Amino acid sequence: MKNNNAAEGEDDWQSAPERLHARRDEVHVWRASLKRTATEIATLGGLLSDDERDRANKFHFTRDRANFTVAHGVLRIILGLYLGLPPTRLRFTHNPYGKPSLDEGVVGESLFFNLSHAGDIALYAVALGREVGVDVERVRDDIECGGIADRFFSPREVATLRALPPESQTRAFFDCWTRKEAYIKARGEGLSISLDSFDVSLSPGEAATLLALRDDANEGRWTLRELSLEPGYVGAVAVEGGRWRLCCWQWGDQAA
Repeated sequence: MKNNNAAEGEDDWQSAPERLHARRDEVHVWRASLKRTATEIATLGGLLSDDERDRANKFHFTRDRANFTVAHGVLRIILGLYLGLPPTRLRFTHNPYGKPSLDEGVVGESLFFNLSHAGDIALYAVALGREVGVDVERVRDDIECGGIADRFFSPREVATLRALPPESQTRAFFDCWTRKEAYIKARGEGLSISLDSFDVSLSPGEAATLLALRDDANEGRWTLRELSLEPGYVGAVAVEGGRWRLCCWQWGDQAA
């Protein structure tokens, strides 16, 4: 376990304990590989609801269908571990902006969660009694970071990005993007929150932080944390409130 004030990049991804308990002073982030055998994909697909299978089948490419199936099947297993329920028993609802939550008829005290996946990695954030958002991105060199930043980032973020050495700008861009996405996902208000309506840190070595919100109602309500991942990926988690510890779990072969 790592304290929320620990240095960025020190996350220790461990095997989860046999008995899982959500605590109000902890935020659990799980990491799972999406690279699964055909048998594993079929097993995980059997855990999905009809609606989830319909959504998976809408993907044109086989890999996208498989990644969706694995990501959502593992989500059901993880949440089932906390709730002591079979994965197929879980039911989800969505708010007006599309953010999923557990059906209140299934769970007593509010267990909040969020899912993100990119490339071969899926991340899951789980917390008791507080909203969470998580985002993971695969760092790519084939996109024009400056142009995208000009369009979506705040003026402060654009100026900070352009002041960095060229060799640092791609990583800083993705750090900025994941932090902003994690925050928006935690809020659960979708595209009603403009990406340029708040500022996050992005300079190399700078802790993940919400620097400014042009929204008095949410000022000081949220905290950010960078997630240390394998080379080529960046991630961040946004959490409602403070005084929480981050626990990072590696999901293994619980689907078997």
